[in-house]
Order: sequence, then structure tokens, then C-alpha cells
Amino acid sequence: MRLRKVKHAGETIRNNPKYVIAYPESKKGLWNKTFGNNNPISLEIGCGKGLFLMEMARKNPDVSLIGIEKFDSVLVRALEKLIIDPLPNLLFVLADAVDVDLFFDSDEIKHIYINFPDPWPKTRKAKYRLTNEAFLPKYRQILSENGKVYLRTDNFPMFEYSMMSINRSDDFSITDIALGKGIESDGYVETEFEIKYRKMGLPIFYLEASVERSRK
Repeated sequence: MRLRKVKHAGETIRNNPKYVIAYPESKKGLWNKTFGNNNPISLEIGCGKGLFLMEMARKNPDVSLIGIEKFDSVLVRALEKLIIDPLPNLLFVLADAVDVDLFFDSDEIKHIYINFPDPWPKTRKAKYRLTNEAFLPKYRQILSENGKVYLRTDNFPMFEYSMMSINRSDDFSITDIALGKGIESDGYVETEFEIKYRKMGLPIFYLEASVERSRK
């Protein structure tokens, strides 16, 4: 499906440097200083329109949150939410996740959330999947020793691919999965896609992977 362009998206993002970090590579190793505290930092890769992060920020004031999104026409919708309802523990970055290791230092991130990513169903496009084996070492590099990656998807082939990719990795081990329903627990926050898919009766697949302590 072709992404619908939003007029003035780029301009709106540029005019709000308080909420969108223009040069994230300049913040590498300095994100706690940027937030003005030493709270743990969680990262959502592909934050979409921001509903998940906004709710996470409200429910977890002692956690700093960063959302990466590569499309300005999508990120501007998240930014609009934050402008209306400012949250001191939330920032956005307009960038491609392939460069995530350039933006964050070793041990700087505690949790990474990957919510309903593009499954890139064609085999020749597998390298773009966010759980591809090329991405996993980048995640390991920026995660702390007790760090975790969380995946949610409605696409079972993507879920299966992710399990296999992580199982082959020396950097992570799978510590929890849920087939068909997702996770129901205190503090659980749904995304826009999840709300939509649940209403449609579609299954949600959940995976949690923890850092292998023997590797660095």
C-alpha cells in the first residue's frame, strides 16, 4: 500500500526540535543528559503514529522513551499528539532503523519494542525485516546486560521468521512467546494496529528475547 503524503510534514517536524531530535548521532551516549535524568531508556523502532509510546510515557513516568520512524508523513501524526499533550519523558527521531547503532551507545537502551513491523513477505526483501540477523547485533550493541527485545505482529510468517532468526543468533535467547492472543497483563499497552486487529478477531503473536549475558 502506498504511503499517503502529508503536506507540510517535514516543515512541522523541523519546527519542533524540542520533540524531534534532528541529529540523533550527536546524542550518542548522551540520551540521559538529553532527558535530564538517569532513568532507563526504552526504544520503539517504527513508532508509527505514536499511540503506543504516548500511553507508555503516561503510564511509566520513570522511564524515558524514544520513538524512531523513517517516514515523515507518519511521524508527524505522532508529533501532533505530543504537541497537544506534552510528555517530558518522550522524544522522537526521524531516521531509518538500519542506523540505530550510530544513535545509541553500548548499554544505553534497556528495552526495544518492535510493534507490527512491515513483514516484507517477499524472500528477496527479507534483509529489510527488523528481526533480520543483520539487525540483531546492532540491537545487542546498544542494549544493557539485562536488555530485552519485544516483538508483536499479526503476521505468522514474520513471527516464525523472527523466532528462527533469534534462535540462530548468539546475541539473544527467546524467553517468552504467546501465540494468537498477545499478552494480557498489568501495564500492557496496545498499538493502533493491535486495537484494529483485535476488533477484527485477528490473532496477535508476541515474542520476548533477552540478551545473552555471555556475549557482548
